[in-house]
Amino acid sequence: MKKYIMALDAGTTSNRCILFNEQGVICSVAQKEFTQYFPHPGWVEHDADEIWSSMLGVAVEAMNKLNITPDQVAAIGITNQRETTIIWDKNTGEPVYHAIVWQCRRTSEYCDQLKEKGLTEKFRQKTGLMIDAYFSGTKVKWILDNIPGAREKAEAGDLLFGTVETWLIWKLTKGKVHVTDYSNAARTMLFNINTLEWDDEILEELGIPKSMLPQARPSSEVYGMADESYFGKEIPIGGAAGDQQAALFGQTCFTAGEAKNTYGTGAFLLMNTGTKPVFSDNGLITTIAWGLNGEVNYALEGSIFVAGAAIQWLRDEMRLVDSSPDSEYMAKKVKDTNGCYVVPAFTGLGAPHWDQYARGTIVGITRGVNKYHVIRATLESLAYQTYDVLKAMEAAYLAGLAVGYWKDKNDVINNWNIDREFHPEMQEAEREEKLAGWEKAVKYSFGWAKN
Repeated sequence: MKKYIMALDAGTTSNRCILFNEQGVICSVAQKEFTQYFPHPGWVEHDADEIWSSMLGVAVEAMNKLNITPDQVAAIGITNQRETTIIWDKNTGEPVYHAIVWQCRRTSEYCDQLKEKGLTEKFRQKTGLMIDAYFSGTKVKWILDNIPGAREKAEAGDLLFGTVETWLIWKLTKGKVHVTDYSNAARTMLFNINTLEWDDEILEELGIPKSMLPQARPSSEVYGMADESYFGKEIPIGGAAGDQQAALFGQTCFTAGEAKNTYGTGAFLLMNTGTKPVFSDNGLITTIAWGLNGEVNYALEGSIFVAGAAIQWLRDEMRLVDSSPDSEYMAKKVKDTNGCYVVPAFTGLGAPHWDQYARGTIVGITRGVNKYHVIRATLESLAYQTYDVLKAMEAAYLAGLAVGYWKDKNDVINNWNIDREFHPEMQEAEREEKLAGWEKAVKYSFGWAKN
């Protein structure tokens, strides 16, 4: 009987279930978008119950497409949008508030207060992270401070916190398992990446009860069983990792110095730095890549908050394209951007600038600039942002490993192959001129939302 690994991919705009065979080939995919909420400028939320119900829906749909039984699913692995913060009542299972999404900027001013207290370096040495509204810790504090009764319930031990994989595992196991993996814990700004423990000093500073926090575990391990009521039989949940760390692993970047860049809602460049954390002075953050076989690997990361989300913006808010693929067709109608630059700093700027108050900017508009130039400039912004991070960086397999589906990392490497290679054709002088323009454009976005 043929067996498969079920990968649950909990993204920022959609949930997806993929069934892989032993060769790492995709055999079935089901995907569903979910609602994005923008209650105030710079705020982004999701409905945690919708995340759960749509994920369960796509998992069942992917199995039905292949017409397989639950006996044929060897393990479930979860990869998730990171930093997004869910707090729920452990007795009722009800979220106390919408999920606050990683892109949300509502805690920027509180982050400024932490920096003014002189805590920047302390947080960086312990967590590897910048103090920024991007990470989960200040989002947890916001919910406890702003939702009536939340702090009292939390201090009584009745509330649980988790990023999306923690929430999905808790739901799949019907409340039996409250865990996170090291790669996701490392994104909360509450986890000491040196000791692999929740940091008491930071928890005290933010006023977060430790009883809310999940147990932090390696990324490849059987955490528990998905309840039989969901799929007709219990299925082991054998791994979890933040989406970007999972991509680093999936692209077989197992050796220090190997790196990958992933273009999704945002774009994230990660470089494996081996078994010791490496700290950057160029605006990169230090994070845990994964925990595997009793060993922890670390990575340097450059986080770009808006990549594919800029194309969504062209489609949904600006209505300049009917579908995302149309953006390529439209951009090719002009040979350049006619001097126009789009800086999609809709939720601030991540690496290497880390400006919480930057906002989206279009500069260099002249009478001759039309919608095709704006679309092209939006697409080009993805390349420019990646260049900035790459410059600073100069300085589902996990689940399968846990249940022995793949023997070791060599099995995974053997499944990897090149799809396409790209080679630059632009002349050096033109490249330098365009990059100089981009650098100037980015500066105009700085600090826009600051009073």
